[in-house]
Amino acid sequence: MAPRILTITLNPTVDVAADAPAVQPVRKIRTTNESFDPGGGGVNVSRVLQALGGETLALVLAGGVTGHLLAELLTEAGLPHRAIPIHGRTRMSHTVHDLAAGLEYRFVPEGPALEAGEWQAALAALENEAADWVVGSGSLPPGAPAEFYARAARIAAGRGQRFVLDTSGAPLRAALDAGGAGPIALIKPSRGEFAALIGRPLEAPGALEEAALALVRQGGVGLVAVTLGHEGALLAETAGVLRLPALEVPALGAVGAGDSFLAAMVLALTRGEAPREAFAWGMAAGAAAVMRPGTAHPRREDVVALRQRIGPL
Repeated sequence: MAPRILTITLNPTVDVAADAPAVQPVRKIRTTNESFDPGGGGVNVSRVLQALGGETLALVLAGGVTGHLLAELLTEAGLPHRAIPIHGRTRMSHTVHDLAAGLEYRFVPEGPALEAGEWQAALAALENEAADWVVGSGSLPPGAPAEFYARAARIAAGRGQRFVLDTSGAPLRAALDAGGAGPIALIKPSRGEFAALIGRPLEAPGALEEAALALVRQGGVGLVAVTLGHEGALLAETAGVLRLPALEVPALGAVGAGDSFLAAMVLALTRGEAPREAFAWGMAAGAAAVMRPGTAHPRREDVVALRQRIGPL
């Protein structure tokens, strides 16, 4: 069994997905094939970790009737979790597949505002849950300070845990700039999120690779994996940069593909795989998630087959 991986999601969601014949303004759009998934960055990571054979616990903040629904969905999925109650209602996100146009529309609410005691309770929980790795993933809801993940990383470092972060904007910058937290093991921004972090466009040939390599060599983060959508992804470690093209697969949905990538990569790292091998497993899981409808539902057999397709590195 792999070491236990704790995920934390301050802004989870109930993900509702459906198909529509066509999306048009004003007219009533009737949908079919509705599905409900527990969602949010860390929740998705934990679900995929479990599907791939990892041992995980999802720590979530949940409130209101939608928070009860989230807990019910997590229980139905058989996912070990701990819910910290909040006064606000857990958000619901909506994804609609326009069958005529072949397009996907995603509507993602901001989330409920947290009281100080609620996000502080999440940090207290981190200090008491056993884990070898901690994954902080997703946006921060209103009321949570930008330094939340920096504080979480500091707690993990003090307990000898490896900390992984998948967020963007001010929370990502604050975590990387935090003194005394120790190096973060891995961050996984998208191209746009990484360019915003660096503070300049990275469109010139080689600019993305150069910036990612410079960041890891500064010492604040061990690995940088930048997802590039249909162009694939790149991995920067102190030894150099690896860039892999996207795997061509039939696309049924993109929700949770990045979380699936992160889950598989972290799981491989916990099992002692080299960073480049872990990166390849992440590529395989992200592509496998795209092949399935709903939020982050890669099949283990698809992940294995796609990893074999990538071949030796």
